[in-house]
Amino acid sequence: MSAEPFVASLRQQYQEISAKLESAQAFAEREIVKREIIALFKQVDGTLTELGQLKEDIRQLVDKYKQQAADTATAPAPMFTGQRPVVQADHIGASTFIEKGWSLISLGDYSGAIQALEKALNLSPNEVQAQSLLGWAQMLHEDYDDALATFSKVLMKEPANSLARINVGYICLKKRIFGEAIEHLSKAIRLDNDKKATLYAHFYLGLVYQQREMYEDAQTFFEKTLKLGPNLIEAYYELGRARWFGGDRERAQRTWEDGAKANKFNPWGKKCQETLDATHKGQEPPRT
Repeated sequence: MSAEPFVASLRQQYQEISAKLESAQAFAEREIVKREIIALFKQVDGTLTELGQLKEDIRQLVDKYKQQAADTATAPAPMFTGQRPVVQADHIGASTFIEKGWSLISLGDYSGAIQALEKALNLSPNEVQAQSLLGWAQMLHEDYDDALATFSKVLMKEPANSLARINVGYICLKKRIFGEAIEHLSKAIRLDNDKKATLYAHFYLGLVYQQREMYEDAQTFFEKTLKLGPNLIEAYYELGRARWFGGDRERAQRTWEDGAKANKFNPWGKKCQETLDATHKGQEPPRT
């Protein structure tokens, strides 16, 4: 439902009152106009208050959706994280677009988020938070080249930004630039200044070595991942694959069994169970 008819109605009232004020001559006429101005102001002010509260309620829906999405995520991309941006009373309005971009990323509207964040950067080109969020949106939209360029700008300004660094590592993994992926992910582990970044750095290094068929190294990083974050169920699945293709098939099956038991409702827990069942029937797990 569009707000345009309602706004047009208020605008019409404004025009009518303005015309009356122009033509009012007597004191009594101006008093009538004054009361109409006050009434219109109160109506608009009350509507803005209600809309402001509704906007806050919608923000709570966004947070709830984001939490549920985190609980059931199936994509291997880094889970979008970070505190909601604070909308500041800046005269150029960039922070409003930053907050809008954050909300749209949380809802999965990556193209809309990209548009909002590009507007923010047009208004405030050096805003690192906007650049970082734009990189997230581009990466999740699978615009990997654009995301790589954006995160590179972030890292030039904030070399110790571990989340930006593991995102670069993930993008390099997707583009099969394994050397650079290892470099960025290893540096994030050395920095060790963000728990989520450290967790995903280990996980993605495991994926890098798995894709290179270096299964012992992959197992090492997946095992460390599960020590750091036992709720990252996809690590059970990938550890099972690394053990299977590394020749330790019994341990691989036990790993998938553990993953299924850890969270049978999680999509990766279900995938562990499906893979376990398939291998018991003599089938091979997928290599990719």
